[in-house]
Amino acid sequence: MKKIIKGYTIFAIMFFVFACGGSDGPPPNSAPTTAQLVYPSVDLLCIDNTIAFNWNAATDPDDDPVSYKLTVAKDRALTDVVEQRTVNSTSVTITLQKAAAFYWRVIAVDSEGNEGQPTGTQAFYTEGVGISNYAPFTAALVGPNDDGHVDAGIVSLNWTGADTNTDDVLTYELYFGEEENPPLLASDLSSETSDVNVTSGKTYYWKINTSDNSGAKTIGQVWKFHVN
Repeated sequence: MKKIIKGYTIFAIMFFVFACGGSDGPPPNSAPTTAQLVYPSVDLLCIDNTIAFNWNAATDPDDDPVSYKLTVAKDRALTDVVEQRTVNSTSVTITLQKAAAFYWRVIAVDSEGNEGQPTGTQAFYTEGVGISNYAPFTAALVGPNDDGHVDAGIVSLNWTGADTNTDDVLTYELYFGEEENPPLLASDLSSETSDVNVTSGKTYYWKINTSDNSGAKTIGQVWKFHVN
């Protein structure tokens, strides 16, 4: 009987030691901070199509070496990618198409593969030869968050428009509905907000097309939100 009790005692001690020892070990490696975009600045009309992209360095809590993943695309959602590079410096020069709108962001990545939060996406335009008017940038989402959740009732749809021709007057078409390709709800909107009535348990899709007073138009991306 004493042998049995002694055996249980040794087993209990070993279990306690191993259980406590399991929590020991190095702390998890942390991701770097978010880089800050410098050039091209927001909604800039670049005088050349060879662009010297530049951003401020991120820092890493573990002092790991940091590299940067640069993405340049023709749409604000960054799906129509024209350039994607990973560099160790905070600048890179890229030649792009003339007379076109582009959107860019940077993600800091440490040597352990941890990615920091992406920068915001900024738009710019490359100047073309003999062009006096440029199409507006696609509208930027303000709210509700894409794929986010809202309460039933009246919801304010909010966006931001921009144009390199700062004297242009922008108007908007609002497409809204339960279909993934939503129907036109309102046109010739001059404000950057519109209220809609939504029903609990449903998902809604919407997009904004932007026009300037010269007739140039850009087609927006489709956003969606869910109703609680």
